[in-house]
Amino acid sequence: MDKVVASAAEAVADIPDGASLAVGGFGLGGIPGILIQALYDAGVTGLDVVSNNCGALDSGLAVLLSAGRIARVTGSYIGGNKEFARQYLGGEIELELIPQGTLAERLRAGGSGIPAFYTPAGVGTQVAEGGLPWRYDGRGGVAVASPAKEVREFGGTAYVLEHGITTDFALVRAAKGDRHGNLVFNKSARNFNPVAAMAGRITIAEVEELIEPGGIDPDQVHLPGVFVQRVVALSPEQAADKKIENVTVTPGPRPGKAGA
Repeated sequence: MDKVVASAAEAVADIPDGASLAVGGFGLGGIPGILIQALYDAGVTGLDVVSNNCGALDSGLAVLLSAGRIARVTGSYIGGNKEFARQYLGGEIELELIPQGTLAERLRAGGSGIPAFYTPAGVGTQVAEGGLPWRYDGRGGVAVASPAKEVREFGGTAYVLEHGITTDFALVRAAKGDRHGNLVFNKSARNFNPVAAMAGRITIAEVEELIEPGGIDPDQVHLPGVFVQRVVALSPEQAADKKIENVTVTPGPRPGKAGA
């Protein structure tokens, strides 16, 4: 039951070239940066990644993306990542772009053993009708386009069929985790980390604080340990290293004004 491994390098050592990965995180919140760096150091390439976004700045999946290690992405958001946009438009990477809620549900469904489900999101658009560019040819043309999906009516409303997602591995980050793999996430890190963890056949969690079994109130567990196979405890320095994608501040009061 003790799922703790000694290092991130050991935890990802059996991830091969061409593996499919579900990766948690929301923007730069809750990204498993230590595991991603270990994967980069191992030289793994040709990855098929499922994640909300593909990192930003020089953090998260951007480390693998910039090195040309990712072959395909299933995600919801590529805005703000100029290198991702360059590779996609240049035909260097394949992208299946889907609605954000649909992505979350496809991961959750896959992890729950549900092969497919119907949703109204995307009906009447290229999401359902097909034709979204999955890969460009590097000359402005479309080399691979998305196929049409099944649409059915229920109660007079149209719904599109979406398939659940499972992956070979999943990489996630949690605020707390015990040796049995029970995890607690912090705020927006909970958006995609739990469902990514569910979708992976082998799920590896880096945790900011390692708790002994019984130290987490069962009512506070966000993801039960049955979904997690390996746990990596971060050092205090690693846990504290959190980047901000867009720093915004509220202007202070002007000199001489009330409250100055």
